[in-house]
Amino acid sequence: MDKFRMIFQFFQSNQESFMNGICGIMALASTQMYSAFDFNCPCLPHYNLAYGLGILLVPPFILFLLGFVLNNNISMLAEEWRRPQGQRGKDPAVLRYMFCSMAQRAMIAPAVWVSVTLLDGKCITCAFCTSVPVESLGNASHPRLSQGEIQRVLARIPCKDIYNGQQLIANEVAVRYLRCISQALGWCSVLLMTTLAFLVRSLRPCFSQAAFLKSRYWSHYIDIERRLFDETCAEHARSFAKVCIQQFFEGMSTDLVAARCHLPRKAPADAGEAAEKLLGITDQGTMNMALKSWHRCKPPLHLHPPALPTGNGWAGEGQPPTYPSAPRRETAAYYSWV
Repeated sequence: MDKFRMIFQFFQSNQESFMNGICGIMALASTQMYSAFDFNCPCLPHYNLAYGLGILLVPPFILFLLGFVLNNNISMLAEEWRRPQGQRGKDPAVLRYMFCSMAQRAMIAPAVWVSVTLLDGKCITCAFCTSVPVESLGNASHPRLSQGEIQRVLARIPCKDIYNGQQLIANEVAVRYLRCISQALGWCSVLLMTTLAFLVRSLRPCFSQAAFLKSRYWSHYIDIERRLFDETCAEHARSFAKVCIQQFFEGMSTDLVAARCHLPRKAPADAGEAAEKLLGITDQGTMNMALKSWHRCKPPLHLHPPALPTGNGWAGEGQPPTYPSAPRRETAAYYSWV
């Protein structure tokens, strides 16, 4: 349990680690989904290709979209892209970095699905069974069979129970031929993706490391700023609700006293603290105006340092402050003649 807790805490450490964990879980889920999927080829000439390629390509597309949906940064990216210019400019490099990072993570599960499917070979066998070279693997001069009949016989290769073309081509030979091609494509795709990932990881610092660090920093900043803004709004809403409810009960208490029902209760001590957290925003219209102002014209990313004291005349002159020297200690010695 301690190991799982440590892994969970690592995933929650930042947004990037969390999304890496989500992508890893989706990759494992894709393999489990394929292993639990009951593959049934229709074994018909006009449907095998659509079914095989559909199983090969449609689930990866769904997993790709699901990877974008589960990524919390997609809403942040859309908000940053569509917001008005305001007092803060929009950096296209940061938007590209955010989109590329999301796309790379969303491609993990589809890549795993395609690799597992190609290495298994069922989809390629179902989709391209009518393209088996009968001339080199079977008996192309088999009599009493037209071209359409040969296509119908070859379409039944994935369905071993109903295949009746052993005289034309052996079922084991055709299946092994198609599966070898599928596995070769699968290993080539794995090698290609691994090589691309290696090149991206190893060559990126050699070209645009400074730009990459800048884009990554501001991407993290946008994420942290959004979370802090949500937390601040939640804290303000809590304080606003506390003060509003307190005022409601105080009014009810005043009405009950006027009706001589009972004495008013003493106000809780934390009401003043809640009122201080409102920061002067005490009505719905002002809060709505503040939220619109945050969306339309975010403050510029420039922190103004506090003004240095100028009373003794060193601020702005480039000279460090001078302090008066400590007074010298004087020691007096008294001698007495006895």
